[in-house]
Amino acid sequence: MNAKNLRYRQVHLDFHTSPAIPSVGERFSREQFAQALKRGHVDSITLFSKCHHGYSYHPTKVNTMHPGLKFDLLGEQLAVCKELGVNAPVYISAGLDEKEANLHPEWLCKGTPNAGVDFLGAAYYKLFCYNTPYMDQLEAQIEEVMERYNPIGIFLDISSERDCYCQYCIQSMRKKGLDPHKPEDVRQQARDVYAEYARRCERAVRKYNPDTYIFHNAGNITRGRRDIASFDTHLELESLPTGGWGYDHFPMSAAYVRNLGKEYLGMTGKFHTTWGEFGGFKHPNALRYETALSIALGAKCSIGDQLHPSGEMNLSTYDLIGKAYAEVEEKEIYCRDKIAVSDVAVLSAEAVLHGTRETKPDIGVCRMLLEGKYLFDLIDLETPFDGYKLLVLPDAITVDEALAARLKQYLAAGGKILATGKSGLDASGAEFAIDLGVTYNGKNAYCPTYMVPADGTEMINGQTSYVMYTAAQNVAPTDGTDIFAYLAEPYFNRTPEHFSSHQHTPDVPDSRKPAAVFTENTAYICWNIFEDYAIKGSLCLKELFLYAVERLIGTVKTISVKGLPDRGVVTLTRDADGSKYQLHLLFAHTCVRGINTEVIEDLIDLHNLSVTVRGITPKAVISRPDGTPLPFEQTAEGVRIDVAVLKMHALLEIVCE
Repeated sequence: MNAKNLRYRQVHLDFHTSPAIPSVGERFSREQFAQALKRGHVDSITLFSKCHHGYSYHPTKVNTMHPGLKFDLLGEQLAVCKELGVNAPVYISAGLDEKEANLHPEWLCKGTPNAGVDFLGAAYYKLFCYNTPYMDQLEAQIEEVMERYNPIGIFLDISSERDCYCQYCIQSMRKKGLDPHKPEDVRQQARDVYAEYARRCERAVRKYNPDTYIFHNAGNITRGRRDIASFDTHLELESLPTGGWGYDHFPMSAAYVRNLGKEYLGMTGKFHTTWGEFGGFKHPNALRYETALSIALGAKCSIGDQLHPSGEMNLSTYDLIGKAYAEVEEKEIYCRDKIAVSDVAVLSAEAVLHGTRETKPDIGVCRMLLEGKYLFDLIDLETPFDGYKLLVLPDAITVDEALAARLKQYLAAGGKILATGKSGLDASGAEFAIDLGVTYNGKNAYCPTYMVPADGTEMINGQTSYVMYTAAQNVAPTDGTDIFAYLAEPYFNRTPEHFSSHQHTPDVPDSRKPAAVFTENTAYICWNIFEDYAIKGSLCLKELFLYAVERLIGTVKTISVKGLPDRGVVTLTRDADGSKYQLHLLFAHTCVRGINTEVIEDLIDLHNLSVTVRGITPKAVISRPDGTPLPFEQTAEGVRIDVAVLKMHALLEIVCE
């Protein structure tokens, strides 16, 4: 399934409204609703059929309408959208229904064999199992919405695979010959239940419309699980920077999904923090930057809002959204149907190891590449390696025979590989499955250890010992390799029996072992530098990695940028025929307010930037959307484009001969 031509300027209008709140929708008016959409430059808005509390916002025969609502709120909203030409997907809470949780606690998901639900102290929703009669209700609710309104899309929320030990799942497992005492069988049951849930949802939608969009939201697109994504017509990448995700999460998510062959939205929020916050507002500059980042990374835009129970739209919110969407409206024509240009592929640790979106090696390597201004994709094992100039295996990618064969073929064709930590080891963990210029001698006994750069490995703080907080492997270089860093060990690990100072023990002078080596086509670094960077963020980790990347592909990388700080972002896309390229440059100053709330407020102009693009011959460079031509110069390194001033976002269209 695949959706075509999603709109660029969507709002996701949450409406989770307690049954204890009276007079729901009493201040709704068609005129005011339309006014808000126009002021927000909105061309698509997700509206609610059923919320997490379990009530419908329209007349219903298969559910219960919200007790405080006296009319068809959804129908009225849809009518306004139709008049304005605004798309209106319909939201149905699929995994949560607090009304039914109280009526049918036996339908709830049991995450462990002894799990129980707190109905007394927990002021929050309870999660349902789709392998219960609840699924019959949900399917009927979807059918009713389709029959009654025939919307352009259905958004099903809180939809994911989940381990469950409820009585229904135990019975199903035993019937299929699965053992509920075995975690792998419980996981298989979770996969089976989710697949059947998705099939039933699609059946309910397709009964009425073969073209309706369908998206199952789990808050994350699981890397390496294309089977899950296959149930979606498009993807919506939930990533609220101020809600704990941070500003580098969305680039990582987009770097993966752009290879899945589906259109996708970047979903942020207007809130100061995250979902469910009434009265929370970002600075307009934050939304301007977040939407610019979405289109630069190949996404359409979605901004989360929450409707007040009264039904009255908050016009301050739509003035805020409008400041961002007015700019998107001018730029979107230059961003349609583009193909991302990427030099580096990162084989996702989440995809290979079946981790989570918090998988540290993925986070660390994506941060380094983003800050280093390299064009990269985050890939799974289904993605071809050819076409990439460098393949990174981050920290923990062990290699079976099939992957080893692919890696050797990639190297033989001229590709470059950079591996760290245990990456490259065979399935037994005893030796390297590909030639990385080292032999394996087991895990180092100390943690932390120290990295000492070799002569010629430039570090801003010079040739000294740098602490490395995560695990290291002992390796010995083979003939013909070039050592670019050494490992120094401490006197001892910190234990109650012997410790030194406040944190860790210093290194033993002159206790150096080879730790990072080059061959002609590979680089290997013995530490888990990406996990370390995700946790600690030490500068020396990035310096070591980017030094290795630059030596491997520095002469052939597509883009070189000067004057763009570490928080700056650069992307490059192209038309299918290569006749035009779109260069995006972005910069916004971020800071942390409160605890773990990363915000953007002030915008700082950057001056005298320079970008060199290899491999193209332009006849014009044009600033969009204003149409100003920019000077450029053909040099030995490529086409150099000078940008006198960067005001948050520059979209430069490179027209080729």
